[in-house]
Formats: sequence, C-alpha cells, structure tokens
Amino acid sequence: METSPIPVVTVQTAPFEDQRPGTNGLRRKTAVFEGKKNYLQNYIQSVLSSIDLRDRQGCTMVVGSDGRYFSRAAIEVIVQMAAANGIGRLVIGHSGLLSTPAVSCIIRKIKAIGGIILTASHNPGGPGGDFGIKFNVANGGPSPDTVMERIYQVSRTLEEYAICPDLRIDLSRLGRQEFDLENKFKPFRVEIVDTVEVYLQMLRNIFDFTAIKSLLTGPDQPKIHIDAMNGVMGPYVRRILCDELGAPANSAVNCVPLEDFGGRPPEPNLTYATSLVESMKGGDFGFGAAFDADGDRYMILGENGFFVNPSDSVAIMGANLSTIPYFRQYGVKGFARSMATSAALDRVAKAMKLALYETPTGWRYFGNLMDSGRCSVCGEESFGTANSPFSAFMTSLSLMCVHKSCVHLMIVRFDYEGLDPRAAFYLMRDLEAVISDKAFTSQKFAVGDHMYSVEKADNFEYIDPVDGTVARNQGLRIIFNDASRLVFRMSGSGGGMGTTIRIYAESFERDPERHNRETQVVLGPLIAIALKISNIHERTGRRGPNVIT
Repeated sequence: METSPIPVVTVQTAPFEDQRPGTNGLRRKTAVFEGKKNYLQNYIQSVLSSIDLRDRQGCTMVVGSDGRYFSRAAIEVIVQMAAANGIGRLVIGHSGLLSTPAVSCIIRKIKAIGGIILTASHNPGGPGGDFGIKFNVANGGPSPDTVMERIYQVSRTLEEYAICPDLRIDLSRLGRQEFDLENKFKPFRVEIVDTVEVYLQMLRNIFDFTAIKSLLTGPDQPKIHIDAMNGVMGPYVRRILCDELGAPANSAVNCVPLEDFGGRPPEPNLTYATSLVESMKGGDFGFGAAFDADGDRYMILGENGFFVNPSDSVAIMGANLSTIPYFRQYGVKGFARSMATSAALDRVAKAMKLALYETPTGWRYFGNLMDSGRCSVCGEESFGTANSPFSAFMTSLSLMCVHKSCVHLMIVRFDYEGLDPRAAFYLMRDLEAVISDKAFTSQKFAVGDHMYSVEKADNFEYIDPVDGTVARNQGLRIIFNDASRLVFRMSGSGGGMGTTIRIYAESFERDPERHNRETQVVLGPLIAIALKISNIHERTGRRGPNVIT
C-alpha cells in the first residue's frame, strides 16, 4: 500500500525579544520552552534560517541531547522542522543521547554542516529545571559570535516557520529511516546511531588502550570511583571504562541518564558531587571523577578526596602530553586557556617553549586556535578541557601508567547566583570605574601580614589571532606584582533566573609542602580584598556565595 508524501506546513508566528544566545546557546527555564507557544519552534527556525539556503539544501546535521526533561519532545520538533527546511539528513544519537564532545566528533567525521545539542550543561533538569539549545558549527565547535548574532537577528523579525507535523521517528531503533515529503525530489533521511561508538573510535586513535587496560586490570590496579551524575556520560563511562578498559562494574555509579539527573544539579564540583567527595574522603579509592550533564565538564579527585583544581589539571595534561601516543606522533602545537583560568598552563608553555593564548570564556574562542594549528590543548577553570573532559580523564589514567605529576596554583571561585540583573550590572560598572582610575594601579592592600601591590587592572579584551575579531568586556582583572590575581566576571550560562557574578582569586605557591593547605585559608587575604573593593555583599544583600569551587 502506497503512502502519501508528508505535507510541509508553514505556520504563522510572532518574534520573541529574548532569544539572543548566551555564552553557548540559548538557556531558559524548561517551562518557557514547553509552555510558551512557538518559543521552541521560533528558535529552531532562527537557527536553520541562519544557514544560507544554498548550504542548507540537502545538507547533513547532527542532533543530540543530555537526556534532560523535554529533550525527546524537542527532538521530534527539530526533526519535523529540519525536514521542512530542506535538511537532507539528520544523524541522531540512540534514544536522542549524544554528549557534546561526541556531537563535535561526529560533525567533523561525517563533514556535517553543524549540530544541535539540547542541554543546559550543569544546570538542573526536570519540569522545574532548565533547558537549552546549542548550535555547533562545521568545525564541531560552538557557534562564533557572528553566527549567534545572525541567529538573534533572524529571531527578532521571524513571522513564520516551516514544519512537517505528521513526521514521526523512532529514536529507539538504530539505523536509517526515510521519508517522502511533498515537493521534495529526494527523501528526507534520519540515521539513529550508537551513542558511544564514533567517540570511542576517536579515543582509540589518541590513547594507548592496552596500557590503560593493563593498569586497570593488573595486580596493582588502582581502585577508581566515577560518578556520571545521571547525565549523558553514563553510557560512555560504562562502555569505555568498564567494557573496553576492564574496570570493575562497581567503579561507575549513577550511569543511567535521568530526565531530572536524580534531583540534583549535574555539576561536577565539590558542592554538588558530594557523594563522590565523601566516598573519596573515606580512603577506599585512589582516583575519582565526575562529569556534568552533557559531558563537557569534569572534576578529578585524588586519594582521600584531594581536589585536583581544573587549572592544575589542564597544566598537568600539557606538561605530560608525551605519554599519549597521538601527541608523540603529531607533536604539540601550543596551549590556550580562558582568562579566568589560572596561569599554571602559562608556566608549562614557557618551560616547553610553546605559545600560550589567553582567551575570553567560551569554547568558541578555542576553535579558531585549534583549527589553525596554533593550539593542541586548551582548558577553562569551569572544569572543561579540550579535546574533551573524557579525554582529560583518559589522560589522567595515562599519567598513572607512567608517573605522578603536580603543578600548583592556589585558586578559588565564588559564585553569586540569581542576582538581580540591574544590581549585578551596576556593581560591575562601578567596579570597572574603580579599577580603571589611574591611581588604582599604584594602590597597595594590606591584609594581616600580607601586602599586595597592584601592577595592572583592566577589562579583558581579546583579539583573535586567526580572524582578527575583537571581543570586549570579557571580565575585570586585577593583577598584583607577585602574579596573584583577582577576576570578576558576569556569567552568561544561567537559565534565565537572575544573573551570576563569579569572583576568582589566584596565587602561585612554590613550596610543595604548602600545597595541601586549605585553599580558602591561603587565599583569604585576596578574597578579603575582592569583597572590600566590590562591596558585593552590601550591594546584593547576600551573606556569601552560593557555590565555592
């Protein structure tokens, strides 16, 4: 029995004024996407329309999610709209699941035009949580500013969207599904692929799986404890760590992706990954790690709960790349870090006589550096490392096969979340006025027996060495003459409920005997200076930060 072609429908709509993408995509409360008529459809149409029609017709795109609530419903809409807008082929993870690094990997491997990732990263999930949409471009990385601006401009004037409301797919069935559409000469194709396989093959080409498996199954095997935090990384941890590398099944916990991540924020830090922290403090495990919802952030803990600061982690990786077969074969090009990340990596770069690039926060800035061959490893203080957090985890295992290493800068981050946007804006504006005053660069701060002299203060500005684009107002920096730093930055990764201000304090500690001291105690004088000059408690009515990392 022949079936009729699926109709393509044009639906009238009206623009929303709040669909400007943030640091990496659009994030809002789930209720906004689910409850506001056409809110999701408008943004997806804006993303699709931002692609030139000549490039869009018949192209391939990748779609994945971290499994959070509303993902399946949103994927159905994306498939229906992609078909109606001329996309020729969609590659989607089994059950809709693909980590952010896996989406990037697949985009590059199959030469897709880009990919849509449904995630709000480390933000809470569930009906009362957050939802988000990221658009990664053809190099696998996040959209650059020019693309995000184009999406926003389309969203402001959108009057209609195209959709095939009768098109249905089965996310549980691996393989190809084809659909005939009205007025289309070629069938629209959807391919449901194994969530892990392509990414696993990439890792096999980078790391020595035989050596790591020998470590994890040998007579002196370390006891490890990995928490997938009920996000998308669960299938990857199970398949790669346990099935491929031979770690005991009980090494990995919370590996079943849940729509609400088990009721906790899927954020791998000392505040939210408490079960991992407590397990590690018990002394039964020698190595621990946790991953966020979509797999682009991680945390590593050592024996007795020793916290490996992400700034140290990326520096240790850079210093020991010779342990990894891929870099032994192709060499190391250079390093990059976000401005808020500590300068530990700078010291590694200097010792290895390699270039170091300091960028704004946001992975899109690393993409140009890596594609142009300037950078091999990059990282952010928010627990993200290239090529991916799981690669950082695998690198740590590789180092355990060879030796132990340590680089140490003391760094702490205070997050003040859910602030009134106007209060946050004026606080940062007034603080910039203070540090921009010429007299500030000669100011000294005495706290107890510590004396800090300001050497430099500015609002960080970045000029991309590849394409010359300029990113301004990326965060306020105060650098002291002993290389200690304070950084104040408004975050764009919230879900739409207020504004977040992050304060970073950093100081280099040369004496290895002092590395195990409590970080907040060591950095107490710097923190006191930060609180004094910002007046953040008085101006926001807060007694302290929501999260300390």
